[in-house]
Amino acid sequence: MEEPLQRYLDFLKVEKGLSKNSLAAYGTDLNGFLEFLRRRRKTSWGDVAPQDILEHVMKLADGALKARSLARHLIAIRGLYKFLLKEGDVSKNPTALVELPKAGRKLPNFLTLDEVDRVLSASHARAQEGPEGLRNDAMLELLYATGLRVSELVHLTVDDLHLDRGFLKTMGKGSKERIVPIGRSAIQSIQLYLATARETHRKGRSTQALFLTRLGRGMTRQMFWKLLKDLSRRAGIRKDLSPHVLRHSFATHLVQRGADLRSVQAMLGHADISTTQIYTHLNLSHLKIVAAKHPRA
Repeated sequence: MEEPLQRYLDFLKVEKGLSKNSLAAYGTDLNGFLEFLRRRRKTSWGDVAPQDILEHVMKLADGALKARSLARHLIAIRGLYKFLLKEGDVSKNPTALVELPKAGRKLPNFLTLDEVDRVLSASHARAQEGPEGLRNDAMLELLYATGLRVSELVHLTVDDLHLDRGFLKTMGKGSKERIVPIGRSAIQSIQLYLATARETHRKGRSTQALFLTRLGRGMTRQMFWKLLKDLSRRAGIRKDLSPHVLRHSFATHLVQRGADLRSVQAMLGHADISTTQIYTHLNLSHLKIVAAKHPRA
């Protein structure tokens, strides 16, 4: 059963162009399903019945997995069987009668403008302390100014920047390149970092990575996450601040100020406008608060 599964994962990588993180998630979910089937003494994908899939999902639910995560597992299994059916490895699809668990649309966490200002102020203060502070400040300003995913941020190269024209290029999910505009404040922070801190960290080495550690290596997601947690504490932010919360903050603040969803979708790199539409709920909440101030409200 391993060989057909590996063929499917190769198909997702080569034909569908899934990112490393998405591929890892699919691999984890499907290998977990495979282990479940082995314990039930299944020897081929064609031996699997709808009841087996239901019991697998129920077992995951018993482990306190939420509906959204359960749906993700089932989507992975459905995709596998569609592939196996097309390839002729199975003659029927046991997932056809299994419904996705229903999940409510959860509104994303985001920072208020005041909270963003506090985090940026804490970052600007750290920037006065040396090269690492300047680097961190440039990364934070750029993340909030563009809504990049943290993986996109840490993989930026010097050649991806076009500061004179006010934009950058990034490679998003599915290896899709997009153009993202950069605001004046972020450009100034990056220019200062490039002129001082990056040269200090580069130490004469030849590298195109934009954001470097003290050892001259490229920054990682984990390192930036820790830096963000430290800034959050310094700023007195009680929310669980993460790179994705800053991405949500970027989108939320744009929509609250009247940005159209198609533009926000393009900047975030969402393949489907429905993914971006969640921010309209946040905008509606904001408008209700404003409307409540009306003298006849």
